[in-house]
Amino acid sequence: MPKEGITPRAQDYSQWYLDIVRGADMADYAEVVRGCIVFKPTGYAIWEAMQRGLDDRIKATGHVNAYFPLLIPKSFLMREADHVEGFAPEVAEVTRAGGEELAEPYVIRPTSETIIGYFYAKWIRSWRDLPLLINQWANVMRWELRTRPFLRTTEFLWQEGHTVHATHDEAERETLLVLNEIYADFVEKEMALPVIKGLKTAKETFAGALRSYALEAMMQDGRALQTATSHNLGQNFAKAFDITFSDQHNSIQHAWTTSWGISTRLIGALIMAHSDDEGLIIPPRLAPIQVVVVPIYKNDAEHSAVLAAVERISAEWRGRLRFKIDDRDHLTPGFKYNEWELKGIPIRVEVGPKDIEKGSVAVARRDMPGKAGKSFIQQAGLLAHLERLLAEIQQGLYDRALRFREEHTYEATNYDELKIGVERGFVRCYWAGTTEDEQRIQDETKATIRVIPLEQPDQAGACVLTGEMTTQQVIFARAY
Repeated sequence: MPKEGITPRAQDYSQWYLDIVRGADMADYAEVVRGCIVFKPTGYAIWEAMQRGLDDRIKATGHVNAYFPLLIPKSFLMREADHVEGFAPEVAEVTRAGGEELAEPYVIRPTSETIIGYFYAKWIRSWRDLPLLINQWANVMRWELRTRPFLRTTEFLWQEGHTVHATHDEAERETLLVLNEIYADFVEKEMALPVIKGLKTAKETFAGALRSYALEAMMQDGRALQTATSHNLGQNFAKAFDITFSDQHNSIQHAWTTSWGISTRLIGALIMAHSDDEGLIIPPRLAPIQVVVVPIYKNDAEHSAVLAAVERISAEWRGRLRFKIDDRDHLTPGFKYNEWELKGIPIRVEVGPKDIEKGSVAVARRDMPGKAGKSFIQQAGLLAHLERLLAEIQQGLYDRALRFREEHTYEATNYDELKIGVERGFVRCYWAGTTEDEQRIQDETKATIRVIPLEQPDQAGACVLTGEMTTQQVIFARAY
């Protein structure tokens, strides 16, 4: 099992997070471009692994990839009133190009519902064209006031799916399919991160959507992080962009659309959910390098013998494990151990002259720092042992994160208990309040309703604020 009680420095959690990003060499600040970061190879390799896992699931559910323009005519945003109001403070505009003022400004893509809606209106004519299931991998820009690497930056990377359907029920099924079979499946299986699936309140619904669903995960400071969203847009964007189709009775109908997205903030979630004071911890299924081999030697003779043994031992790993042999001569083994621990590589294998004599190797687990995570394993059968160990680490990280969430989720029956609970983690409670009540609680506690969980109780209870009887429970938490 992973080390119990992996607790980041609670007294300065923000600095701990930045130390992990810096120590693991994941990103650098792009000082010359406000609020942006450079994804260094370590950080970008994790995003590539996330892309692969998500893209496979997106395509397996019948969606295809395309790409749409980065620049969007400003007038497009104005067509959907709620949408433009929701994004106006974050929009960056291009007003000059080619040395001249533009007749109409462009906005740099904050999201793509409008530009995609324009093209969907051109492409769709008949019910036979539906459903239209398209996904885009892209960058977007939102003019954020407060930024933090991966979690919130002016420019970030994401995928955004945009689909068109003939009926409300088809759009609703799509919205929930994406939430469950793509997003929740990926975050829980690949990231080893348990999530709560639920509906957003009206106050938290995506600008212009009929309803929004989300996944919420708990970080190691007890705060929530929204890892994914899936929106049933109803007919709002279809009416704004005249996305219509001729149905089986030759009657013209407005379509029903959805949009859904996940972004590089998942890297931030991974850092905050699993890492410790020693550095980053990457779940094995996402790790660009699952096993690093460190040869140990003191002279040229040992060097040749050890590297030959390493090549022999690792020969059968190709195609089975993602591994790296760290044969850099100018660095000590101790320096290498520290570097790979900082970068979160799940398993380290050490091979020295004595190991060759004994036919063994030293194996160290990243999720169990120190002596507790180190063992000596025979070279015969090592591959099978490493594969079992990677699966054990993956499951162990999930179990630890789930246990942490359960231990930091509280039931509240009144407002005083809610205020105490959100200081420590999630609060589950009955809720029958208004949007104004939500805002009051946010103003007073800095906590919001993260989701109305899809799983609801059978019995009624009293609203935590009003005392009114209801069968609806919600999750309150402070969030990133």
